[in-house]
This record gives sequence, structure tokens and C-alpha cells, in this order.
Amino acid sequence: MKKIYFILLIIGQCVFAQNKVEKDSTKSQELENVFVTANRTATLRKETPVAISKITAKTINETKATAVYEIINKTPGVLMVNIGNEQHMMSIRQPMTTNAYYLYLEDGLPIRPMGIFNHNALLEINQFNIQNIEVVKGPVSSLYGPEAVGGTINLISLKPPVDPEFKFGVQVDTYGYRRFQAAGGATVGKVGFHIAGISNLQENGWMAYSDYNKDNLNARIDYNISPSTRLISNTMYGKYYSDMSGTVNEDAFNNRTYKSTSNFTYRKSEALRTRLTLEHDWNNNSSSYLTAYFRDNKLGQNPSYGIRWSPTVNPSTAKGEVNSNNFKSYGAIGQHTQKFDFLNTKIVAGALYDYSPVTYWSYVLDLKANLNPGEAGKQTVDSYEIIAEHPDSKLADYTADIINTAGYAQLSINPVNKLIFTVGGRYDNMKVKYNNALDLSSGSKVYDKITYKAGANYNPFTFAGIYANYSQGFAPPGITSIFRTKPGTGGTTAVPAEFYYNLEPATFNNVEIGGWFSLLENKLNLDYAFYYMEGKNELLNVKLADNTTDYRSAGETRHKGIEFGATYKPSKQFNIRLGGTYAQHTYIDFKLSDKPSDPVQNLNGKEMPAAPRWSGNSEVSYYPNWLPNLRTSIEWQLVGSYYQDQINTFKYSGYNLFNARIGYQWRKIEIYGNVMNLTDKLYAYNVSRANIANAQPTYTAAAPRTFVFGIQYNFSLKK
Repeated sequence: MKKIYFILLIIGQCVFAQNKVEKDSTKSQELENVFVTANRTATLRKETPVAISKITAKTINETKATAVYEIINKTPGVLMVNIGNEQHMMSIRQPMTTNAYYLYLEDGLPIRPMGIFNHNALLEINQFNIQNIEVVKGPVSSLYGPEAVGGTINLISLKPPVDPEFKFGVQVDTYGYRRFQAAGGATVGKVGFHIAGISNLQENGWMAYSDYNKDNLNARIDYNISPSTRLISNTMYGKYYSDMSGTVNEDAFNNRTYKSTSNFTYRKSEALRTRLTLEHDWNNNSSSYLTAYFRDNKLGQNPSYGIRWSPTVNPSTAKGEVNSNNFKSYGAIGQHTQKFDFLNTKIVAGALYDYSPVTYWSYVLDLKANLNPGEAGKQTVDSYEIIAEHPDSKLADYTADIINTAGYAQLSINPVNKLIFTVGGRYDNMKVKYNNALDLSSGSKVYDKITYKAGANYNPFTFAGIYANYSQGFAPPGITSIFRTKPGTGGTTAVPAEFYYNLEPATFNNVEIGGWFSLLENKLNLDYAFYYMEGKNELLNVKLADNTTDYRSAGETRHKGIEFGATYKPSKQFNIRLGGTYAQHTYIDFKLSDKPSDPVQNLNGKEMPAAPRWSGNSEVSYYPNWLPNLRTSIEWQLVGSYYQDQINTFKYSGYNLFNARIGYQWRKIEIYGNVMNLTDKLYAYNVSRANIANAQPTYTAAAPRTFVFGIQYNFSLKK
């Protein structure tokens, strides 16, 4: 990797030197964009020593996404994995995973408190209320705290417009999806407001038992008390219900028999988030804000992934579960930013307090497994039926009070022209006071950590710059993992319940070097990042033969790769975007089993499953001069091959996917159409299997070719 970087750097600097004489004053427009996420304050990207990307309002508007993953996947180095009905996994400097290594923010505030991570948190987002999206890749725990390890995604909501605006639209597809959306706002005197609502409904889709509905409402009010003081209120309420069709077996996948094995599994949520922020500018060099917030979240499931079936023990029976996870949060965060003339110094400092009481329970279901014909040891399930529910046979039953406190600070200085140094640190303390009804225990656990980062930006020319940084990541185990019974214990078994009290926080150390340059009079813009990250005590899920999950937080892992992005605008009619990543995710020291009879004792040196080496998203857009207000584009999504299991015996070949989009604006009316999976490719979002001989793969099937149509009316009194 060092050799590759050295060669690229030499080539790049030669190109820079050649172009410097052509137009030294050229600046990359993208690099002048203001980012908020990276430093918790308005900062130019070229002054930020991290890999960060911004998805603009124009890109969001032209994508016309039915789910937010269609937008976020346009970011180099990011693979947001759709698992149906806006449910998702994520891969940013990590394999495709549901682990708590990503921080999801809404206007800079975490959607979930630390310790209650949910990989599906973004399904609560209202796509019709997003102004832009910022994605930071790599650990930024020194500013945003735990879980900001693989990446941080900040969704910036729409602000009240100066002039009255209103828009509404309808979107449908050929498989029973319908969406109604409306938004509007204005500013009257010192008060501005914006309201956005969305209602999704899916019925009789291409996958059996896959209906869902989602309703979201967002409201924001800005009160400009004075030119230097603002009071901002932001509230979100949403309800979601989805059938959980689950995975299909290999024969069903290859035959495109998209039949669900269950007709009783579901996921439902109800979420309320509200915040009140007071901002004040003391002068041109000094500003502060204080935010008080409240969250109320209810999540209930009969999850398809919770079905446990063993083809070798008693193949005609299985176990399922029903669970409920509810929490409330009361918190506040304050921050002050101070600039000094001396060395262009800027200091950002803040503190957070969050109190989140949570209740969780899960109980066992007895299921009947109706089998497909097959050889012994290779049988698969055609369908499951509920035989009996056991509310008194709990897999988990606890209450907990989570108290998160944190303090952070960051300093940036400009000692010499074109060189900026940044250092920062943060202390996090998560205290969990719990009562576990299953073993009648109570007590408290504390997870705390100081994390640091240090970096530098050097911009020798107006058209080129490089950066380097060292950063740390920290992620305590989620409490749903700690208080869940270990496989083979508790429930209906004769073995007393055992828990994961000894799970350790995961820590990560990351080193990266990256840069950007602009060529051909700003028509060609490129950026790149090389990273190397090591994890210790990384929380890993071991999939057992009956589809149960065993949690381990031990050993070491390594994550390294290259992220690259480029845009080329040869004329006003064409825009070409290229983005992708090459990465390797490897077990360095990880013990899988203590049993001498097991054929595999450890995973040392093996690649992590669900970790494609290559992935990327590229697009060609055409805006013809001969028909103004028409737009067209072709998008290419690449996901390379990856191992299905942890012992590296079987691979999934990955896929190449193409999408097409077209839209036309006629006066105040916009008409558009998307073709998703243009070539009708047979592919799966994810393929996995257990670490045993004769284990059968499970496929999270992806949709066949789908046509999307929409119409939107946009009204504005803007002068």
C-alpha cells in the first residue's frame, strides 16, 4: 500500500506542477463547500483532516429515492445495504454489518443514545425533509463520541425558506409501492417555519409477505430574536410497520420464487424526537449554542432473523421470538466556538448529558418447520408456523437507566501559510444501572474512554491539497447484547440463563492519508484516501448452526483500504461521477472455539464475511441543450465477491447493477421516472451461512426490474 501511495503521490504532484502554470487561481467548487459534521462547526472541507463527502440538494432531488440508501450509496467508500422496506445494514470501513460502529445524526444530534444502537435507525428519516447529507469516513469519536467508528452520517434537514414555498407529489412503482409527500414553509418577520410530511405504503410486492407503511411528519420553527441570537425548534414524529419476509434458500433464489418462509414476522416502531436550540453569536469570532432534547422511541418485533432452526437436531421444529425495546431520552448538549487572530487559532469545546431509561423483553415461540424435499443434511424450510407462544419463557427481560456524560475539545491552528494542524480529544462515560429479571440481579456497569485525534492539512496550491490524521474509535457493547441469554441457556432449556456481562468495549486506532486535486480548469475533480485501522475487542457475531447468534468481544481485526472519487464535467450537458473503494477486512487474532473436536479453532488470517473487496457507485448524467429542463442518467452499482461464512469456505460472486433515471420540469410541474435494476439482474443484497459443513446459504433477495413513476408540483413566491 505504501508503494501505491508513493507512486500516486508522485504522479499527482507532477500533474499539479504542470497545471499550476495554466491557472493558479482555479479553485475546486466542491472543496469550497461548507461542512458541519466533521468539526461540529462550519468548516471548509480542505481545512478538515478527514475523509468527508457531501451529497447536495441537487443530487437528492434528482435521485427521487424511495429509500435513503439510494442516495447514500452515491458516496465513495460507502455501501448502505438494503434489506427490504427501508431496513438496512451498513459498510463503511467495515464489512456489511448491523453492529454499533456507525453514528447516525439528525442535524448534528445522534438519533439514538449511546448503548441503544439500532442498525435500522435511518428508516425513521423523512426523505422529503433532507437538505443535504454529510458522510465522514473513519473514527471521529474524539468529537462525536462512541459508535463513530466506521463512519458518521449527518442528515441535514430543510430550513425555513425566506419566501413562501410549497410542494407536493405522488410516487408509485410497478410492485404496489405508493408515496404521498408534501412540504412547505415561509418566513414572516422574525419567525420562519417549515413542515414536511410523507406517507409510504407497500402492498402486494414482488416478495410475498412484504407489505409496509410509514408515516413521518417534521416541523421546524426558527425565531430570530436578534441578528445575533436565534431560537430553533425541531420536532419529528413517525410510525412504521413492516412485514419481515426474511431470507430465501438457494433454490428459491435461483428460481426467483420469492416466497416468504413466514407470514407472522414483523417490525414496528413509533418515534418522537424534539429539540430546542438557542444560538448566540457573541461577535465575529465567538459563538455558542445550547440544545435541550427529548426522544421517545418504541420498537417491537417478531423478527425473521430470530428464527432458530437446526437441520441436524430436530428439523421439523424451530424456535422464534417476540421482543420489545422502548426508551426515552432527556438530554442537553452545549458548545462554544472561539477564534483568535494568533495563528488563526480556533477552539471548539462542548459537553453532553443524556439520561435514557430503557425497558426490554423477549420471549420464545415454538414453531413448526415445513420442509422442502432434500438430501439429509441439505434440507431447507418451505414455511414456518407458530405452534405456541411462551410469554413466561424469556430470552431477555430487563430495565436499565443509561446515563451518558461527555466533554470534548478541539484546537486548530495555522502556523504557516497553507498548513493547518488539528488536535482534539473527548472523554465519554456511559453508566448502566440495571435490573435483570431473569437472574434476579441488579447493579451497574461503567464504560468510559478518552479518545484522541490529530491531523494536518497542507494545501500547497489552490488546485491541490493533502491531509493526514491519526484517530481513535470507541464503542461499548449495546445493552441488548449484554442482557441477552447465551445460546443453549435459559428459555425452555434446562440450563440456567447465562449472559454477556463480560463483553468489553471495542477500541480502534486509525491512520489515514488523503488528498484532492482539480484539473482542466475545474472540470475534473478527484479525491482519495488511504486508511489502515486496527480493532481490539471488536464485537463480532458468530452465526451458529441453528441461526442463533453468539457474541464475542475478543481478539484483533484489521481494516485497510483505498477510497477514491472523481467528477468530470466536460460541458454543461454532461456530468460523470466515479466513486469506489478497495478494502480488506481481516481477523488477526480471533478464537472461534475451545472445543478440540471442532475443525476450526480460530479465524486468524481469514477474511471477515460479508466484506467485498471492491464496491462502488458511478453515474453519467446528461442535461441536453436541445431540451432544457430535461435530465437523464445511468447509474452503476458494483459489489464485489465476498465470503458467506467466517471460515472462508464459500463465496458469493457479488453483482453489477444498473439504474436509469429521467425527469422533466414543465413550469411548476416535475414529471419523472426511474428504472431500478435496469437489466433485471438476479442478485441478493446479502448472502450468509453458518460455519459448519453442509450449511445452506440464505439469500436476502433483491428486487427484479422495477419501474418508478412520479409527479411533483413546486410552488414558490421567490422573486
